Amino acid sequence: ETKRELATEVAGVLAASAIRNQDKVGLILFTDEVELYIPPAKGQTHILRLIREALFFEPKGRGTDITVALDYVNRMISRRSVVFLVSDFALTGDFENQLAQVRRKLQVTSKHHDLIAVSVTDPREGELPAVGRLTVEDTETGELVEIDTGSARVRQAYTDKAAARKGEIRQGIRSLGVDFLEFENGADWMVELMKFFETRRQRAA
Repeated sequence: ETKRELATEVAGVLAASAIRNQDKVGLILFTDEVELYIPPAKGQTHILRLIREALFFEPKGRGTDITVALDYVNRMISRRSVVFLVSDFALTGDFENQLAQVRRKLQVTSKHHDLIAVSVTDPREGELPAVGRLTVEDTETGELVEIDTGSARVRQAYTDKAAARKGEIRQGIRSLGVDFLEFENGADWMVELMKFFETRRQRAA
């Protein structure tokens, strides 16, 4: 299962839940630009279209820019809505600066909408395979550096940095008062989602 498939499964469950509650549901697909906007509507046929587009849409852009999507939400959706932001939150380049920008946009969006961030990740991305020496590009400087993946110390440092960044993203978003869910490929995310909905019901009671 890919992250895209996981994200589509999550979005499909959320859409089905909205339709059961007689709510309208829409979809925004984005890369480093907004690729597709399907306005909110009701009905089973509409849900199937959302799922089909999420699975098979061929994007033009590359990379991910969450701020572009949030700007679009803020412009296009004036009525207060429940907004699920489903992303892998893979912030490349200047990590600290990108996280700060994302947090600013999240803060603006959360003032106008009931915003829930959903992180979909592949646990293998936090691990470095032992395949010998690799030449990789430093995402912060653009320089090419050689790393020895055969070194247990190097692999552990990679794992630690990946975990630390996930922690920074989690804390950075939750500190805004925005709910942040984390789902991994292969995990029983449905149980976590049901727990989340139950917690929200209790909170609203």
